[in-house]
Amino acid sequence: MGILYDDVVVLSQAEKEDEPSVITVNCPDKLGLGCDLCRILLFFGLNITRVDVSTDGRWCYIVFWVLAKSTTRWGLVKKRLIAACPSCSSASGISYYSAELLPPKPPDVFLLKFCCNDRQGLLHNVTKALCELELIIKRVKVSTTPDGRVVDLFFITDTRELLHTKKRQEDTYEQIKAVLGDDMISCELEMVGPEVAACSQGSAFLPSAITEEAFIFGVAEDCPSIIMDDSLSPSHTLIQIVCQDHKGLLYDIMRTFKDYNAQICYGRGSRNQRRKCEIDLFIMQADGKKIVDPSKQNAIITHLEKELARPLRVAVVSRGPDTELLVANPVELSGKGRPLVFHDITFALKMLNICIFSAEVGRHIIEHREWEVYRVLLYEAEGSSVPRSKIEEQVWKTLMGWD
Repeated sequence: MGILYDDVVVLSQAEKEDEPSVITVNCPDKLGLGCDLCRILLFFGLNITRVDVSTDGRWCYIVFWVLAKSTTRWGLVKKRLIAACPSCSSASGISYYSAELLPPKPPDVFLLKFCCNDRQGLLHNVTKALCELELIIKRVKVSTTPDGRVVDLFFITDTRELLHTKKRQEDTYEQIKAVLGDDMISCELEMVGPEVAACSQGSAFLPSAITEEAFIFGVAEDCPSIIMDDSLSPSHTLIQIVCQDHKGLLYDIMRTFKDYNAQICYGRGSRNQRRKCEIDLFIMQADGKKIVDPSKQNAIITHLEKELARPLRVAVVSRGPDTELLVANPVELSGKGRPLVFHDITFALKMLNICIFSAEVGRHIIEHREWEVYRVLLYEAEGSSVPRSKIEEQVWKTLMGWD
């Protein structure tokens, strides 16, 4: 007898905005499930303050305590979380992974192209609208013409997989029209092949500021403490993490384990009032054995230290006479990038009253790893001058959720 569909994800919303809501997930387990769930919570702007994880390798039970905003769309949150869970139609264990064994179908890529008169904060408002529509930005090309117009190209995919329908396209058009208002000159939406998006990511040349080792690995002011012990359990390896909290912290931990093909069997974590997080995780390899190889242990610890100290990299550099903002984040081995990065970049610049002359996002192999790189050419409004250190600080704090 299978578990009821509505019981896979149970939401208990808090009565007050400063109190945590509780999300309970009860479903068959799969490798990387925790990463997929945390990615969804990050996409919807939910801040995880506490988590309990328990699994026997076939069935898992996860409880998230999250802080949400009054605008959180709980119905969509539940729907997306359920969609990420393996099939719950049977408890026999035979059909749990049948669907997951099939390679996922690549999502259709669409090109959203619009031309409009430029204005302050325009790009952020459009990016916010796309996020609200659950449209994922895969590539973007933004340019400003000499006569004060902008031509924006967004290569997007649809979380709902409905963008090929007339109604979904009309809803998208109306949302963009509502944002642009009378400034909109034209707006087009069409399906394109993935090769078109790949060829439209801009220059393959990257400045040394983004390729040098110091930028990629960075040095954090508050380094995380990570201890690994395989002597406390006959079948699991214990990892203890103490670090500063940031937006997407649990996602960064989970995606690291997913990339290393490691499974969390039991875990518990919480955040104190000083935003310090303490997390204990019992993990094992995909083959059901604990991690005893010292080289693999060191590799996981080193990787976690880098990801938790610098989950994203930010730099402001010169590009000829102009100023360019560079932001990079690692891509999961599954090919998924970090949610809301471009949204947060444009929001931080809007708060600083800095305009965007052009922007590109593309993927590059740096240090034998794929990175999503955002390149934003800036120009400031007349009468204002923001130091580069201030730009870098504001973007970094926004991305980390410290603003």
